[in-house]
Amino acid sequence: MSVGKSITIENGPSAEIVEALEGSHRRLRFDEPIEPYFAKVGHVPLPPYIHALLQDPERYQTVYAREPGSAAAPTAGLHFTVRLMEELKAQGVNFAEVTLHVGLDTFAPVTEDDPEEHQIHTEWCEVPPATVDAIARARQSGGRIIAVGTTSVRTLESAARNGRNSIISFSGPTNLYILPGYRFKLVDAMITNFHLPKSTLIMLVSAFAGREHILHTYEVAIREHYRFYSFGDAMLIL
Repeated sequence: MSVGKSITIENGPSAEIVEALEGSHRRLRFDEPIEPYFAKVGHVPLPPYIHALLQDPERYQTVYAREPGSAAAPTAGLHFTVRLMEELKAQGVNFAEVTLHVGLDTFAPVTEDDPEEHQIHTEWCEVPPATVDAIARARQSGGRIIAVGTTSVRTLESAARNGRNSIISFSGPTNLYILPGYRFKLVDAMITNFHLPKSTLIMLVSAFAGREHILHTYEVAIREHYRFYSFGDAMLIL
């Protein structure tokens, strides 16, 4: 659709296309706030391998989600229930929160022959001061920082770009692209689901654990009939 063309949401606001971005992306200007219409005219965006609409959107949501804005769930977090988190806390595990608004490009595969030529999407994330303090206390007591999902990994590493001991509270866009060869500054371990091939996510876990180790892990998962992707099984990578 060309710049200047108008569109209208049924029984809702009108919008003008003000800029043509790369590929099929367009920047729109609406004539009124559109948040009140999300639940009425939209639905939960799902990965392409899920072919039916979710009758209960809460199935694709973590129990600790707070802020609207993400186009996809941090699926490693779907394994956590309120009861499980309370049991972990009773064993001395502390939780801290970060926010990342996952974009629709998270579903897009890497199509370039050289992954370094791939233009990764930019996403908005936040590491609040309370989380920075919690990480500092964990470090001082000899604890480990375990990220729940690649979403959390990207957020934490974005806040620690200046070095392992210099994490600061952070709020803003990140274009951090983690490929094999990246040196992790903050994350000691991660919980993550099994990802699609040719995705930036499988490249991230390969950067953390080593490509050959991840390939072997996936071979075992296939042989043992593990469930893959959003509603699948998870693994702990140390």
